[in-house]
Amino acid sequence: MTGRGLLVAGTTSDAGKTVVTTALCRALRRRGYQVAPFKAQNMSNNSMVTAGGAEIGRAQWVQAVAAGAEPEAAMNPVLLKPGSDLRSHVVVMGQPYGTLDASDFLGGRGALARAAFDAFDDLRTRYDVVVCEGAGSPAEINLRRFDYVNMGLARHGRVPTILVGDIDRGGVFASMYGTLALLEPDDQALMCGFVVNKFRGDVGLLRPGLDSLEELTGRPVLGVLPWQQGLWLDSEDALALESRPRPDVTAAGQRLRVAVVILPRISNFTDVDALCLEPGLDVEFVHDARGMGSPDVVVLPGTRATLSDLAWLRQRGLAEAIVAHAARGGVVLGICGGFQMLGREVRDPDGVEGPAGACAEGLGLLDVRTDFRPDKVLRSPTGEALGAPTGGYEIHHGRVLLGADEPFLGGARRGSVFGTMWHGSLEGDAFRRAWLSEVASVLGLEVVPGEVSFTAARERRIDDLADAVEEHLDLDAIVRLVEDGSPANLPVVKGSLA
Repeated sequence: MTGRGLLVAGTTSDAGKTVVTTALCRALRRRGYQVAPFKAQNMSNNSMVTAGGAEIGRAQWVQAVAAGAEPEAAMNPVLLKPGSDLRSHVVVMGQPYGTLDASDFLGGRGALARAAFDAFDDLRTRYDVVVCEGAGSPAEINLRRFDYVNMGLARHGRVPTILVGDIDRGGVFASMYGTLALLEPDDQALMCGFVVNKFRGDVGLLRPGLDSLEELTGRPVLGVLPWQQGLWLDSEDALALESRPRPDVTAAGQRLRVAVVILPRISNFTDVDALCLEPGLDVEFVHDARGMGSPDVVVLPGTRATLSDLAWLRQRGLAEAIVAHAARGGVVLGICGGFQMLGREVRDPDGVEGPAGACAEGLGLLDVRTDFRPDKVLRSPTGEALGAPTGGYEIHHGRVLLGADEPFLGGARRGSVFGTMWHGSLEGDAFRRAWLSEVASVLGLEVVPGEVSFTAARERRIDDLADAVEEHLDLDAIVRLVEDGSPANLPVVKGSLA
Protein backbone atom coordinates (compact mmCIF):
# COMPACT_ATOMS: atom_id res chain seq x y z
CA MET A 1 0.00 0.00 0.00
CA THR A 2 1.26 3.48 -0.85
CA GLY A 3 -0.09 6.95 -1.28
CA ARG A 4 -2.63 7.39 1.54
CA GLY A 5 -2.70 10.52 3.65
CA LEU A 6 -4.51 12.51 6.31
CA LEU A 7 -4.19 16.20 7.23
CA VAL A 8 -4.69 17.34 10.83
CA ALA A 9 -5.63 21.03 10.74
CA GLY A 10 -6.46 23.29 13.68
CA THR A 11 -8.71 26.24 14.34
CA THR A 12 -5.78 28.09 15.96
CA SER A 13 -2.14 27.66 16.85
CA ASP A 14 -1.72 25.34 19.85
CA ALA A 15 -5.16 23.82 19.31
CA GLY A 16 -3.56 20.39 19.55
CA LYS A 17 -2.50 19.58 15.99
CA THR A 18 0.92 18.36 17.07
CA VAL A 19 -0.49 16.17 19.83
CA VAL A 20 -3.22 14.63 17.65
CA THR A 21 -0.80 14.04 14.78
CA THR A 22 1.68 12.34 17.11
CA ALA A 23 -1.05 10.19 18.63
CA LEU A 24 -2.37 9.15 15.21
CA CYS A 25 1.14 8.24 14.06
CA ARG A 26 1.44 5.80 16.96
CA ALA A 27 -2.16 4.54 16.72
CA LEU A 28 -1.90 3.82 12.98
CA ARG A 29 1.45 2.17 13.50
CA ARG A 30 -0.23 -0.13 16.03
CA ARG A 31 -2.69 -1.11 13.30
CA GLY A 32 0.14 -2.25 11.08
CA TYR A 33 0.59 0.75 8.79
CA GLN A 34 3.99 2.10 7.80
CA VAL A 35 3.52 5.73 8.80
CA ALA A 36 5.43 8.92 8.07
CA PRO A 37 4.71 12.31 9.65
CA PHE A 38 4.80 15.45 7.52
CA LYS A 39 4.61 19.18 8.07
CA ALA A 40 5.10 21.22 4.93
CA GLN A 41 6.29 24.29 6.82
CA ASN A 42 7.14 24.94 10.43
CA MET A 43 7.74 28.34 11.93
CA SER A 44 9.73 27.35 14.97
CA ASN A 45 13.11 27.71 16.61
CA ASN A 46 12.79 24.26 18.15
CA SER A 47 14.59 21.90 15.79
CA MET A 48 16.58 18.69 15.65
CA VAL A 49 19.37 17.17 13.57
CA THR A 50 18.58 13.87 11.84
CA ALA A 51 21.04 11.02 11.45
CA GLY A 52 21.53 12.23 7.88
CA GLY A 53 22.63 15.69 9.05
CA ALA A 54 19.39 17.52 8.18
CA GLU A 55 17.64 20.07 10.39
CA ILE A 56 13.90 19.53 10.90
CA GLY A 57 11.29 20.64 13.41
CA ARG A 58 11.58 18.88 16.73
CA ALA A 59 7.88 17.98 16.62
CA GLN A 60 8.30 16.06 13.36
CA TRP A 61 11.29 14.27 14.81
CA VAL A 62 9.15 13.08 17.74
CA GLN A 63 6.29 12.19 15.40
CA ALA A 64 8.70 10.02 13.46
CA VAL A 65 9.64 8.32 16.73
CA ALA A 66 5.94 7.76 17.39
CA ALA A 67 5.54 6.29 13.90
CA GLY A 68 8.59 4.05 14.21
CA ALA A 69 10.12 5.81 11.19
CA GLU A 70 13.61 7.21 10.70
CA PRO A 71 13.41 11.02 10.89
CA GLU A 72 14.39 12.69 7.61
CA ALA A 73 14.33 16.04 5.88
CA ALA A 74 11.27 15.21 3.75
CA MET A 75 9.13 15.08 6.90
CA ASN A 76 9.60 18.83 7.38
CA PRO A 77 10.83 20.24 4.07
CA VAL A 78 10.49 23.93 5.01
CA LEU A 79 11.50 25.31 8.39
CA LEU A 80 11.26 29.03 9.14
CA LYS A 81 13.31 30.13 12.15
CA PRO A 82 12.30 33.64 13.30
CA GLY A 83 15.25 35.87 14.09
CA SER A 84 13.01 38.91 14.60
CA ASP A 85 9.39 39.90 14.11
CA LEU A 86 10.12 40.71 10.47
CA ARG A 87 12.80 38.25 9.40
CA SER A 88 13.13 34.48 9.37
CA HIS A 89 15.98 32.19 8.46
CA VAL A 90 14.83 29.54 6.03
CA VAL A 91 15.80 25.85 6.03
CA VAL A 92 14.79 23.79 2.99
CA MET A 93 15.15 20.02 2.97
CA GLY A 94 17.25 20.23 6.09
CA GLN A 95 19.81 22.76 4.86
CA PRO A 96 20.15 26.57 5.09
CA TYR A 97 18.34 28.34 2.24
CA GLY A 98 18.61 32.04 3.10
CA THR A 99 16.35 34.55 4.79
CA LEU A 100 12.77 35.66 4.22
CA ASP A 101 11.54 39.11 5.19
CA ALA A 102 7.92 39.90 5.98
CA SER A 103 7.75 42.14 2.92
CA ASP A 104 8.51 39.30 0.51
CA PHE A 105 6.89 36.49 2.54
CA LEU A 106 3.98 35.92 0.18
CA GLY A 107 5.78 36.29 -3.12
CA GLY A 108 8.74 34.20 -1.99
CA ARG A 109 6.72 31.07 -1.26
CA GLY A 110 6.55 29.55 -4.75
CA ALA A 111 9.88 27.74 -4.52
CA LEU A 112 9.10 26.66 -0.96
CA ALA A 113 5.76 25.22 -2.04
CA ARG A 114 7.43 23.19 -4.79
CA ALA A 115 9.93 21.78 -2.31
CA ALA A 116 7.14 20.88 0.13
CA PHE A 117 4.94 19.20 -2.48
CA ASP A 118 7.88 17.23 -3.89
CA ALA A 119 8.75 15.99 -0.39
CA PHE A 120 5.14 14.98 0.30
CA ASP A 121 4.86 13.16 -3.02
CA ASP A 122 8.10 11.33 -2.28
CA LEU A 123 6.94 10.17 1.16
CA ARG A 124 3.69 8.88 -0.32
CA THR A 125 5.64 6.50 -2.56
CA ARG A 126 7.52 5.04 0.41
CA TYR A 127 4.95 4.82 3.21
CA ASP A 128 1.44 3.43 3.61
CA VAL A 129 0.16 6.58 5.29
CA VAL A 130 1.48 10.14 5.53
CA VAL A 131 -0.07 11.93 8.53
CA CYS A 132 0.27 15.65 7.84
CA GLU A 133 0.14 18.44 10.41
CA GLY A 134 -1.18 21.80 9.31
CA ALA A 135 0.05 25.17 10.57
CA GLY A 136 -1.93 27.94 12.20
CA SER A 137 -5.46 27.93 10.81
CA PRO A 138 -6.65 26.86 7.35
CA ALA A 139 -9.03 29.85 7.41
CA GLU A 140 -6.27 32.47 7.13
CA ILE A 141 -7.88 33.77 3.96
CA ASN A 142 -5.26 36.48 3.50
CA LEU A 143 -2.72 33.70 2.89
CA ARG A 144 -4.85 31.17 1.00
CA ARG A 145 -3.57 32.07 -2.47
CA PHE A 146 -0.06 31.05 -1.48
CA ASP A 147 -0.90 28.31 1.02
CA TYR A 148 0.90 25.00 0.77
CA VAL A 149 0.65 23.98 4.42
CA ASN A 150 -3.08 23.57 5.03
CA MET A 151 -5.74 23.34 2.33
CA GLY A 152 -3.19 24.05 -0.40
CA LEU A 153 -1.49 20.80 0.58
CA ALA A 154 -4.83 19.01 0.91
CA ARG A 155 -5.84 20.11 -2.59
CA HIS A 156 -2.44 19.13 -4.01
CA GLY A 157 -2.68 15.57 -2.72
CA ARG A 158 -6.47 15.21 -2.41
CA VAL A 159 -5.85 14.62 1.29
CA PRO A 160 -8.85 14.20 3.60
CA THR A 161 -8.67 16.68 6.46
CA ILE A 162 -9.87 16.74 10.07
CA LEU A 163 -10.15 19.95 12.09
CA VAL A 164 -9.02 20.12 15.74
CA GLY A 165 -10.43 22.76 18.08
CA ASP A 166 -9.38 23.65 21.63
CA ILE A 167 -12.53 23.82 23.76
CA ASP A 168 -10.55 24.98 26.80
CA ARG A 169 -10.15 28.38 25.11
CA GLY A 170 -13.90 28.72 24.56
CA GLY A 171 -15.81 29.34 21.36
CA VAL A 172 -14.95 25.97 19.87
CA PHE A 173 -18.23 25.53 17.97
CA ALA A 174 -18.03 28.99 16.42
CA SER A 175 -14.39 28.51 15.48
CA MET A 176 -15.06 25.14 13.87
CA TYR A 177 -18.11 26.28 11.94
CA GLY A 178 -16.45 29.57 11.02
CA THR A 179 -13.29 27.88 9.82
CA LEU A 180 -15.28 25.61 7.53
CA ALA A 181 -17.53 28.41 6.30
CA LEU A 182 -14.59 30.59 5.27
CA LEU A 183 -13.11 27.89 3.05
CA GLU A 184 -13.62 27.77 -0.69
CA PRO A 185 -16.00 25.03 -1.87
CA ASP A 186 -13.16 22.86 -3.22
CA ASP A 187 -11.41 23.14 0.16
CA GLN A 188 -14.62 22.34 2.03
CA ALA A 189 -14.89 19.16 -0.03
CA LEU A 190 -11.77 17.88 1.75
CA MET A 191 -12.75 18.95 5.30
CA CYS A 192 -14.24 15.70 6.59
CA GLY A 193 -14.78 15.97 10.33
CA PHE A 194 -14.00 17.56 13.68
CA VAL A 195 -12.07 16.67 16.83
CA VAL A 196 -12.75 18.56 20.06
CA ASN A 197 -9.61 18.78 22.21
CA LYS A 198 -8.90 19.53 25.89
CA PHE A 199 -12.41 18.96 27.25
CA ARG A 200 -12.96 18.88 31.02
CA GLY A 201 -16.14 17.38 32.39
CA ASP A 202 -19.05 15.22 31.30
CA VAL A 203 -19.14 14.72 27.52
CA GLY A 204 -22.89 14.20 27.80
CA LEU A 205 -23.28 17.90 28.57
CA LEU A 206 -21.49 18.66 25.31
CA ARG A 207 -23.70 16.41 23.18
CA PRO A 208 -26.31 19.01 22.11
CA GLY A 209 -23.54 21.22 20.71
CA LEU A 210 -21.89 18.31 18.94
CA ASP A 211 -25.18 17.26 17.39
CA SER A 212 -25.88 20.81 16.20
CA LEU A 213 -22.42 21.14 14.68
CA GLU A 214 -22.91 17.89 12.77
CA GLU A 215 -26.36 19.00 11.55
CA LEU A 216 -25.14 22.45 10.48
CA THR A 217 -22.06 21.19 8.63
CA GLY A 218 -23.00 17.72 7.43
CA ARG A 219 -19.77 16.39 8.93
CA PRO A 220 -19.18 14.13 11.93
CA VAL A 221 -17.53 15.00 15.20
CA LEU A 222 -14.96 12.21 15.29
CA GLY A 223 -14.46 12.43 19.03
CA VAL A 224 -13.76 14.50 22.11
CA LEU A 225 -10.30 14.24 23.66
CA PRO A 226 -10.21 14.93 27.39
CA TRP A 227 -7.94 17.39 29.12
CA GLN A 228 -4.76 15.50 29.99
CA GLN A 229 -3.07 16.75 33.13
CA GLY A 230 0.70 16.95 32.82
CA LEU A 231 0.69 16.41 29.06
CA TRP A 232 3.99 17.23 27.41
CA LEU A 233 5.66 16.55 24.12
CA ASP A 234 8.64 18.03 22.34
CA SER A 235 6.73 21.03 21.06
CA GLU A 236 7.48 23.39 18.19
CA ASP A 237 5.35 26.12 19.69
CA ALA A 238 6.70 28.41 22.41
CA LEU A 239 3.09 28.88 23.57
CA ALA A 240 3.56 25.53 25.33
CA LEU A 241 6.87 26.49 26.91
CA GLU A 242 5.74 26.87 30.51
CA SER A 243 3.64 23.67 30.40
CA ARG A 244 6.70 21.48 30.60
CA PRO A 245 6.81 18.03 32.25
CA ARG A 246 6.76 17.52 35.99
CA PRO A 247 8.22 14.58 37.91
CA ASP A 248 5.97 11.69 38.88
CA VAL A 249 7.66 11.12 42.25
CA THR A 250 9.37 13.14 44.96
CA ALA A 251 13.05 12.79 45.76
CA ALA A 252 15.00 12.21 48.93
CA GLY A 253 17.52 14.78 50.14
CA GLN A 254 17.71 18.48 49.40
CA ARG A 255 16.10 20.04 46.33
CA LEU A 256 17.69 22.28 43.75
CA ARG A 257 15.90 25.36 42.50
CA VAL A 258 16.57 25.86 38.79
CA ALA A 259 15.69 29.11 37.01
CA VAL A 260 15.39 28.89 33.22
CA VAL A 261 15.59 32.26 31.46
CA ILE A 262 12.91 32.65 28.78
CA LEU A 263 14.72 34.57 26.06
CA PRO A 264 12.61 36.42 23.47
CA ARG A 265 13.98 34.26 20.64
CA ILE A 266 14.50 31.10 22.68
CA SER A 267 15.36 28.00 20.65
CA ASN A 268 15.54 24.30 21.42
CA PHE A 269 13.86 24.82 24.77
CA THR A 270 13.32 21.06 24.96
CA ASP A 271 16.85 20.99 26.39
CA VAL A 272 15.29 21.64 29.81
CA ASP A 273 12.61 18.93 29.60
CA ALA A 274 14.87 16.32 31.15
CA LEU A 275 15.56 18.63 34.10
CA CYS A 276 11.81 19.20 34.53
CA LEU A 277 11.34 15.44 34.98
CA GLU A 278 13.92 15.15 37.76
CA PRO A 279 12.21 14.68 41.13
CA GLY A 280 14.93 16.56 43.03
CA LEU A 281 14.60 19.79 41.02
CA ASP A 282 12.16 22.68 41.14
CA VAL A 283 12.32 24.19 37.65
CA GLU A 284 10.92 27.68 37.18
CA PHE A 285 10.76 29.91 34.10
CA VAL A 286 11.79 33.53 34.53
CA HIS A 287 11.59 36.69 32.44
CA ASP A 288 13.34 39.28 34.63
CA ALA A 289 15.72 39.69 37.56
CA ARG A 290 12.92 39.94 40.13
CA GLY A 291 11.43 36.65 38.99
CA MET A 292 14.83 34.95 39.14
CA GLY A 293 15.18 35.43 42.87
CA SER A 294 17.92 33.26 44.45
CA PRO A 295 18.11 29.97 42.57
CA ASP A 296 20.80 27.32 42.88
CA VAL A 297 21.15 26.96 39.10
CA VAL A 298 20.49 29.40 36.27
CA VAL A 299 20.02 27.99 32.75
CA LEU A 300 20.49 30.18 29.68
CA PRO A 301 18.99 28.19 26.77
CA GLY A 302 19.68 28.54 23.08
CA THR A 303 18.47 31.49 21.04
CA ARG A 304 18.01 32.35 17.37
CA ALA A 305 19.09 35.96 18.05
CA THR A 306 22.09 35.92 20.38
CA LEU A 307 23.04 39.58 20.12
CA SER A 308 19.55 41.00 20.53
CA ASP A 309 18.72 38.58 23.35
CA LEU A 310 21.98 39.51 25.05
CA ALA A 311 20.87 43.16 24.93
CA TRP A 312 17.49 42.07 26.34
CA LEU A 313 19.26 40.37 29.27
CA ARG A 314 20.87 43.68 30.13
CA GLN A 315 17.64 45.64 29.75
CA ARG A 316 15.83 43.28 32.13
CA GLY A 317 18.60 43.33 34.73
CA LEU A 318 19.18 39.65 34.17
CA ALA A 319 22.76 40.01 32.94
CA GLU A 320 23.82 41.69 36.17
CA ALA A 321 21.84 39.19 38.24
CA ILE A 322 23.45 36.19 36.50
CA VAL A 323 26.96 37.60 36.99
CA ALA A 324 26.22 38.22 40.68
CA HIS A 325 24.78 34.71 41.00
CA ALA A 326 27.98 33.20 39.59
CA ALA A 327 30.12 35.40 41.84
CA ARG A 328 28.31 33.92 44.86
CA GLY A 329 29.21 30.44 43.65
CA GLY A 330 25.87 29.69 42.03
CA VAL A 331 25.80 27.32 39.06
CA VAL A 332 25.20 28.66 35.55
CA LEU A 333 24.56 26.49 32.50
CA GLY A 334 24.58 28.07 29.06
CA ILE A 335 23.53 26.04 26.01
CA CYS A 336 24.53 27.09 22.48
CA GLY A 337 23.49 30.77 22.21
CA GLY A 338 23.17 30.93 25.99
CA PHE A 339 26.74 29.64 26.25
CA GLN A 340 27.95 32.23 23.75
CA MET A 341 26.48 35.00 25.91
CA LEU A 342 28.59 33.81 28.85
CA GLY A 343 31.82 34.56 26.96
CA ARG A 344 33.87 37.70 26.49
CA GLU A 345 32.54 38.87 23.13
CA VAL A 346 30.00 38.03 20.43
CA ARG A 347 30.63 39.29 16.88
CA ASP A 348 28.56 39.13 13.69
CA PRO A 349 30.87 40.41 10.91
CA ASP A 350 28.73 39.11 8.02
CA GLY A 351 25.31 40.08 9.34
CA VAL A 352 24.09 36.52 9.91
CA GLU A 353 21.69 37.55 12.68
CA GLY A 354 21.34 41.26 12.01
CA PRO A 355 23.40 44.25 10.85
CA ALA A 356 26.83 43.33 9.50
CA GLY A 357 29.62 44.19 11.90
CA ALA A 358 27.47 44.02 15.03
CA CYS A 359 29.44 43.25 18.17
CA ALA A 360 28.71 43.09 21.90
CA GLU A 361 30.49 42.24 25.11
CA GLY A 362 29.35 39.02 26.72
CA LEU A 363 28.85 38.43 30.43
CA GLY A 364 32.53 37.58 30.84
CA LEU A 365 31.98 34.42 32.86
CA LEU A 366 33.89 32.22 30.40
CA ASP A 367 37.03 32.79 28.33
CA VAL A 368 35.28 32.45 24.98
CA ARG A 369 34.78 34.59 21.88
CA THR A 370 32.06 33.88 19.31
CA ASP A 371 32.06 34.86 15.62
CA PHE A 372 28.99 34.22 13.48
CA ARG A 373 29.55 32.81 10.00
CA PRO A 374 27.09 32.31 7.13
CA ASP A 375 27.56 28.53 6.95
CA LYS A 376 25.69 26.49 9.56
CA VAL A 377 27.05 23.62 11.64
CA LEU A 378 24.72 20.58 11.76
CA ARG A 379 26.07 17.51 13.48
CA SER A 380 25.47 14.95 16.25
CA PRO A 381 28.60 14.64 18.40
CA THR A 382 29.25 12.01 21.05
CA GLY A 383 31.81 11.78 23.82
CA GLU A 384 32.34 11.45 27.54
CA ALA A 385 32.15 14.01 30.33
CA LEU A 386 32.17 13.80 34.12
CA GLY A 387 32.79 10.08 33.78
CA ALA A 388 29.63 9.40 31.78
CA PRO A 389 29.00 8.79 28.07
CA THR A 390 27.12 11.61 26.41
CA GLY A 391 25.99 12.99 23.09
CA GLY A 392 23.81 15.65 21.58
CA TYR A 393 23.32 17.71 18.46
CA GLU A 394 24.66 21.02 17.19
CA ILE A 395 22.74 23.65 15.19
CA HIS A 396 24.56 26.96 15.00
CA HIS A 397 26.21 29.66 12.93
CA GLY A 398 28.43 30.77 15.81
CA ARG A 399 32.04 29.61 15.96
CA VAL A 400 33.49 29.69 19.45
CA LEU A 401 37.17 30.37 20.13
CA LEU A 402 37.98 28.73 23.45
CA GLY A 403 40.51 30.26 25.81
CA ALA A 404 42.03 29.02 29.04
CA ASP A 405 38.94 27.42 30.56
CA GLU A 406 38.40 23.69 30.92
CA PRO A 407 36.75 22.07 27.84
CA PHE A 408 33.18 20.90 28.34
CA LEU A 409 30.93 19.32 25.65
CA GLY A 410 32.10 21.47 22.77
CA GLY A 411 32.26 24.43 25.12
CA ALA A 412 33.97 25.45 28.33
CA ARG A 413 33.75 25.28 32.11
CA ARG A 414 35.11 27.56 34.77
CA GLY A 415 34.24 26.45 38.29
CA SER A 416 30.48 26.65 38.69
CA VAL A 417 29.88 28.04 35.18
CA PHE A 418 29.24 25.51 32.40
CA GLY A 419 28.81 26.26 28.71
CA THR A 420 28.10 23.76 25.94
CA MET A 421 27.33 23.82 22.23
CA TRP A 422 25.57 20.46 22.50
CA HIS A 423 21.80 20.52 22.59
CA GLY A 424 20.13 17.43 24.02
CA SER A 425 23.00 16.29 26.24
CA LEU A 426 20.80 16.31 29.34
CA GLU A 427 18.45 13.78 27.72
CA GLY A 428 21.14 11.17 28.33
CA ASP A 429 20.27 9.72 31.72
CA ALA A 430 23.81 8.79 32.77
CA PHE A 431 25.28 12.18 31.89
CA ARG A 432 22.39 14.13 33.43
CA ARG A 433 22.86 12.29 36.73
CA ALA A 434 26.61 12.86 36.61
CA TRP A 435 26.13 16.57 35.95
CA LEU A 436 23.57 16.95 38.75
CA SER A 437 25.94 15.17 41.12
CA GLU A 438 28.68 17.59 40.08
CA VAL A 439 26.34 20.54 40.61
CA ALA A 440 25.46 19.26 44.09
CA SER A 441 29.16 18.91 44.91
CA VAL A 442 29.91 22.44 43.70
CA LEU A 443 27.07 23.82 45.82
CA GLY A 444 27.87 21.65 48.84
CA LEU A 445 24.36 20.17 48.89
CA GLU A 446 23.05 16.65 49.39
CA VAL A 447 21.06 16.18 46.20
CA VAL A 448 20.22 12.66 45.02
CA PRO A 449 19.62 12.45 41.23
CA GLY A 450 16.54 10.45 40.31
CA GLU A 451 16.29 7.26 38.32
CA VAL A 452 14.19 8.85 35.58
CA SER A 453 14.61 7.57 32.02
CA PHE A 454 13.92 10.45 29.67
CA THR A 455 13.40 8.21 26.64
CA ALA A 456 11.04 5.92 28.55
CA ALA A 457 9.07 8.92 29.82
CA ARG A 458 8.62 10.19 26.26
CA GLU A 459 7.51 6.76 25.09
CA ARG A 460 4.95 6.56 27.90
CA ARG A 461 3.51 9.92 26.90
CA ILE A 462 3.25 8.89 23.24
CA ASP A 463 1.55 5.63 24.22
CA ASP A 464 -0.81 7.51 26.54
CA LEU A 465 -1.77 9.80 23.66
CA ALA A 466 -2.36 6.85 21.35
CA ASP A 467 -4.46 5.17 24.05
CA ALA A 468 -6.57 8.34 24.32
CA VAL A 469 -7.12 8.38 20.55
CA GLU A 470 -8.15 4.73 20.61
CA GLU A 471 -10.59 5.36 23.46
CA HIS A 472 -12.10 8.73 22.61
CA LEU A 473 -11.93 9.10 18.82
CA ASP A 474 -13.67 7.08 16.14
CA LEU A 475 -10.43 5.65 14.86
CA ASP A 476 -12.24 3.29 12.51
CA ALA A 477 -13.83 6.30 10.78
CA ILE A 478 -10.43 7.99 10.56
CA VAL A 479 -8.95 4.83 9.02
CA ARG A 480 -11.76 4.86 6.45
CA LEU A 481 -10.80 8.42 5.51
CA VAL A 482 -7.19 7.27 5.12
CA GLU A 483 -8.22 4.29 3.00
CA ASP A 484 -11.04 5.78 0.93
CA GLY A 485 -10.38 9.52 0.89
CA SER A 486 -12.93 12.27 1.43
CA PRO A 487 -16.62 11.28 1.15
CA ALA A 488 -18.34 12.45 -2.01
CA ASN A 489 -20.83 15.31 -1.98
CA LEU A 490 -19.98 16.89 1.36
CA PRO A 491 -22.25 19.96 1.66
CA VAL A 492 -20.95 23.48 1.18
CA VAL A 493 -21.55 25.53 4.32
CA LYS A 494 -22.97 29.05 3.99
CA GLY A 495 -20.38 31.75 4.37
CA SER A 496 -18.01 30.24 1.81
CA LEU A 497 -16.18 32.56 -0.55
CA ALA A 498 -17.89 30.85 -3.49
